[in-house]
Amino acid sequence: MLSTVARSTKVLRTRSILGAARALSTTPCRREELVGIPRSLNTFSDEEIMLRDAVRRFASDVVAPRVREMDENESMDPAVIQGLFDQGLMGIETSPDQGGSGSSFTSAIIAIEELAKVDPSVSVLCDVHNTLVNTVLRKYGTVDQQQKWLPLLSESKLGSFCLSETSSGSDAFALKTRATKDGNDWIINGSKMWITNSYEAGIFLIFANIDPSKGYKGITCFLATKDMGIKIAKKEQKLGIRASSTCTLDFDDLKIPEDNIIGGVGKGYKIAIEILNEGRIGIAAQMLGLAQGAFDKAVPYTYQRQQFGQPVGTFQGMAFQIAQAAIDLESARLLTYNAARLKEEGVSFTKEAAMAKYWSSVVAQRVAGSAIEWAGGVGFTRETGIEKYWRDSKIGAIYEGTSNIQLQTIAKFIQKDYS
Repeated sequence: MLSTVARSTKVLRTRSILGAARALSTTPCRREELVGIPRSLNTFSDEEIMLRDAVRRFASDVVAPRVREMDENESMDPAVIQGLFDQGLMGIETSPDQGGSGSSFTSAIIAIEELAKVDPSVSVLCDVHNTLVNTVLRKYGTVDQQQKWLPLLSESKLGSFCLSETSSGSDAFALKTRATKDGNDWIINGSKMWITNSYEAGIFLIFANIDPSKGYKGITCFLATKDMGIKIAKKEQKLGIRASSTCTLDFDDLKIPEDNIIGGVGKGYKIAIEILNEGRIGIAAQMLGLAQGAFDKAVPYTYQRQQFGQPVGTFQGMAFQIAQAAIDLESARLLTYNAARLKEEGVSFTKEAAMAKYWSSVVAQRVAGSAIEWAGGVGFTRETGIEKYWRDSKIGAIYEGTSNIQLQTIAKFIQKDYS
């Protein structure tokens, strides 16, 4: 699907007719006239629009009928994962030469948002695979590594990013997992916790320290496959995003070839820091989509439900709450897409990513919680699916950097600018 979209994208050309007359004109510009002039953050390329529409159809037709069953069974339907691969959604930024779609980072953010409107569990599976695992290989892998692993990640093998441990959550680089040299191999011993996608994944990026005396400079990124001997010690039972697997992994003398070191020995710290900044925009998109999904389910009900002779959504108290939620959604959307566009432009986006991730998480909890109340008793039942959005929203303030970590990051930039 996405490869077809990429091939069909037309290059938009700047029109020379744009001059002073156009600057003062009140008539709308045509899409092709927008190239080369400032655009709103809601202006997407033809390719991005086609992607958005295709993901919406997939989410509606394939994901939506399975959401409740997957949530209650706490497992991802294999048909959904296969559908993501079939639709080209597991290699969005990866080159077509390596089985991917060669699309923009914003395209990945659009896909994550659209999936989250229907099921945040499916969204985070796609997010971690694209913005963390694929990106590490695209940015830091050798040509041989990219040719070997990216086609698999684009077409059939789910990826997992293994950083967190019992003693290294927010302090991610206090990790204890060790890697020791053994001829042309490395032997890894240790464990990881809270690892997304790990139950279904076939490819794992494991961060281990080759020399604790060097501190974070000893951290190295290794690529392993499940058949090398990765053990799933425990699958967590969670409040929300239940269909998304979160597991504890054990490594007992896990042997990894030296060729599977990604980015070089001792470069794991740099890789993780840079990749998590991008990943935070993905989580912002997930929380944004979640909040929009809850809003879209609850608001129509408020105009159908009659009390005291009028729809409950038209009473001023509720109407103002809905209006405020719409403002919150729009602000989260602008922060998220601004961070994505800055990343694409190759300029600093760390502060903006932290802002987007923090605020989208706040908005997700706020809007999802309000949506339950707007629907009343019906919203509190599992039948409508509205309560699931609130359960799923809680993780936004926790993973890929807690809300306090995001505020700390933002504060450091402010201190640098003003002190």
